[in-house]
Amino acid sequence: MSDTLAPRAIIGVMTPAMNTVVQPELERLRPSGISNQMQRFRLGGERISDDLFGEAEKLMDANPLALAIGLTTDAGPGGVEKLKSVCDELQDRIGIPVCNASIATQKGLHALRAKRIAVLTPFNADIDQVVKANIEAGGFEVAAIKGTEAPSLPQICETPLDQIRDLARQLAATDCDAIAQIGTALPMVGLIEELERETGKTIVACNAAVYWQTLRALGINDSVPGFGRLLDEA
Repeated sequence: MSDTLAPRAIIGVMTPAMNTVVQPELERLRPSGISNQMQRFRLGGERISDDLFGEAEKLMDANPLALAIGLTTDAGPGGVEKLKSVCDELQDRIGIPVCNASIATQKGLHALRAKRIAVLTPFNADIDQVVKANIEAGGFEVAAIKGTEAPSLPQICETPLDQIRDLARQLAATDCDAIAQIGTALPMVGLIEELERETGKTIVACNAAVYWQTLRALGINDSVPGFGRLLDEA
């Protein structure tokens, strides 16, 4: 028998313990007949998180059909590949698809045939150079990159929406095919459609991307209108 409130699918959502943005943003993207079930983990250690696997195994008690890992690691050298390796190992262990926000963002950009990218981050100029290198390693050209310069990870969640709008507009004015937003604690999902309409540029926000990839991994191809081209068209 199927879950009464989620007859189509249960999706497991995991994010760092301090991140208060992933849960409400992914809830906004949920199609009818699907529920999101949440579990948190702490960052740290050589493998990104020392308790990710244990927390994922607890979440398996809810019988999810896939996991969406609300985390980007573009801010660390080689971080995208490290996160992919960890998620691939976790997928092998639990036997269901495991998607992460770094890889999903790149897949979303490829799906929309964007090659020349402007990047929005919550970081400072030094860290943005590491992000730029990780994006370029994914096969893209970075036309511009700007960060909100949040002073700490928890304070990323407190970023004013008008600051995000302003940076997105500046990036949209560059010669780019699309804007990629990195950092799952940066609240961007609710601004995507507004900014795409205003600027004419496609926006791939990392939280929207990881949910899009997770849905598609389950064969759920619903259009989710109101949150940009990626979820509406791809």
